[in-house]
Amino acid sequence: MENNKSSTIKEPSLLDALIPITVLIILMFSAVMLFEDDSSYGPNQIALLIGMFLAAVVGLKNGHKWKDIEEGMIKGISMSLGACLILLAVGALIGTWMLAGTVPTLIYYGLSLLSPSLFYAASCVICAVVAMSIGSSWTTAATIGVALIGVATGMDLSLPITAGAIVSGAYFGDKLSPLSETTNLAPAVAGTNLFEHIKYMLWTTVPSFLLALILFFILGLDIETVNSAERIDQMQLLLDTEFTIGWYTLVPLFVLLFLAISKVPAFPAVAIGAILGGVWALIFQQDLVLSLLINDHSEFTRSIMVVWTALFDGVSFNTPDKDLNDLLSRGGMSTMLNTIWLIICAMSFGAVLESVGLLKAIVSACLKGATSAGDMVSRTILTCIGINLVTADQYIAIVMPGRMYKEEFKKRNLHQLNLSRSLEDGGTITSPLIPWNTCGAYMHGVLGVHPFEYIFYAFFNLINPVLAIIYAYLGIKILRLEPPKVEIKHETN
Repeated sequence: MENNKSSTIKEPSLLDALIPITVLIILMFSAVMLFEDDSSYGPNQIALLIGMFLAAVVGLKNGHKWKDIEEGMIKGISMSLGACLILLAVGALIGTWMLAGTVPTLIYYGLSLLSPSLFYAASCVICAVVAMSIGSSWTTAATIGVALIGVATGMDLSLPITAGAIVSGAYFGDKLSPLSETTNLAPAVAGTNLFEHIKYMLWTTVPSFLLALILFFILGLDIETVNSAERIDQMQLLLDTEFTIGWYTLVPLFVLLFLAISKVPAFPAVAIGAILGGVWALIFQQDLVLSLLINDHSEFTRSIMVVWTALFDGVSFNTPDKDLNDLLSRGGMSTMLNTIWLIICAMSFGAVLESVGLLKAIVSACLKGATSAGDMVSRTILTCIGINLVTADQYIAIVMPGRMYKEEFKKRNLHQLNLSRSLEDGGTITSPLIPWNTCGAYMHGVLGVHPFEYIFYAFFNLINPVLAIIYAYLGIKILRLEPPKVEIKHETN
């Protein structure tokens, strides 16, 4: 029965696979052109759903049952639920950390310590160190990244460049951290050792990071600092007036970093940080909490209601400075719902492509004509980028090419370290540059800067894949498999 069932399903052609993808690209481009910055708030989701239905129609044409396609779709969505829970927790965390004075304190001290001319390069380095320590680009962006965006606002610096520096540093640190999920996933899929994988990645990541720092330093030289001192003093005065500023308000941050280093899973760690932020707000920001909600309830009830609201709907401030209001008035689970909507639609599209065999058809076509090591590495990286685009998930962009190219690398006498490094150079690094990808949507939701705004300033993420391809074609650090040793037995008389 199983053979009869499989025989009724036709293998999809490359044309079959290109139909939904081409339509999606046209719709996505149209959404950006027509709706501009609002394209991620509905238009992109509709484009993804239309692409999903077209892929399903192609699957039905080739003999797949709707029930099987639907099961694949549900499985794909379920893969993103962990990210969705983390997003909700991060929204709550930002809300309570704003209310507790944790983020405002980071901004206050950051304004004092960071020089405008060195700000972009310093932001990149700070995020790299934190991400390497905790193994998470997401947690780094949600904590240190949010604070740096605030400092950039206070110094009247470019938010897209700042976001690019944050993303560059966070992903560099994440890539080289043995605590990172993707850094463990890539060698596991390729069949290599974790620390050998990290050591081998240094050849592409370190030069790329140094080039990125040079570019951020050059951009910082053009900053006019004439009005910065006055603006910084004004911002610090408003923060000091509105919040209780002190080292003790940073305790929720220290606790979260400790939990991350201790390998506590992201969702409970961030949720604990969010709840601790609410407790800290009740202890250290009592006057502020009471001023945010005026009603007939007792002070205790009003305080609980404000913290409760910060968890699900964020906070809203009304200071004399509009920029400060825009910066601080944020957070809450509700602010992440649009991002979750985008992720669900994107994962549905990618899941249908995979379940009806369209993704496999595209990847198989990519291997045709590959002869040299440069061809194999470049096509692996480009495949990872393509899967990031169509499936919207960096884990699929690592696992699927890894599975499909693993044996091909062996056949061509290429060490698996070439594959594991390429999976990260193409899959992990490019994911935050795509607005509908889980990583791009997350960065947009947390930093408040659209990926299409910071994409040209995420220098590390742009340079790294290009440098890896150049290395491959020039034969730099391309490892070959050693031929098996033949033991010669000597006969004894």
